[in-house]
Amino acid sequence: MKLPAILLALLALLCAPGCGDGDSRDERITVFAAASLTDAFGEVAEAFQADSGVRVSFSFAGSPTLRTQLEQGARADLLATADEPNIQSALEAGVVRDRGAVFARNRLAIIVPGDNPGRIATPADLARDGLKLVLAQENVPAGDYARESLGKMAADPAFGEGFDDRVLANVVSEEANVKAIVTKVQLGEADAGIVYATDVTPGISGDVTAVEIPDAYNIVAMCPIAVTADAANLEGAETFVEFLLSSEGQAILERHGFLRAP
Repeated sequence: MKLPAILLALLALLCAPGCGDGDSRDERITVFAAASLTDAFGEVAEAFQADSGVRVSFSFAGSPTLRTQLEQGARADLLATADEPNIQSALEAGVVRDRGAVFARNRLAIIVPGDNPGRIATPADLARDGLKLVLAQENVPAGDYARESLGKMAADPAFGEGFDDRVLANVVSEEANVKAIVTKVQLGEADAGIVYATDVTPGISGDVTAVEIPDAYNIVAMCPIAVTADAANLEGAETFVEFLLSSEGQAILERHGFLRAP
């Protein structure tokens, strides 16, 4: 006589987390994101989880590395890169649904160790003989942007003929992402590096100093995010993008030095 009541109680316990609300989605998303987004996305994730209840897991690396991982079968719900070409390549490879949305913009900066052994005060000093410079690899967004910026300087007679070639002759290491550049400069293994302005965080301000690249020679990097083609939590992924583009998400990114989405 008591068996039906016991069964009903067990069923009630099993259904307690959400039975009857029709929501069977996985309350977690995985985001593949460019290394330059590490600190900002950490704060974004905290606010997003508090707002939505959806937990966020990240994999941070260089944009081409993340895109290649997706192309080779890695699973994620979102891909956020430091440039638009990598999203376009991901779209052509069929690993994202569309070109996504630009959620922020970034700029370049030169960084030097706190004691500035290379005596770098302006970008022109990067061509000084014997200077040890670290850049991101070609095809990594920060590396391509840095070379584009140097090309702009070389086109200005004020820098002297062959300026970009003289600077590139000082490159002692090419890294897979901007965080590796920051580490080398922090450790004094290089006199300078070219990274994003957002990489000069409060946590490294005692070890690294930024040298501004004037607007005429700087690059404004577009940062897009796209939902992957096989996203396990499509609704959660779309909600994360909406949060990034919201006033709250934009304010967080701005606090970390990013420029607002256009």
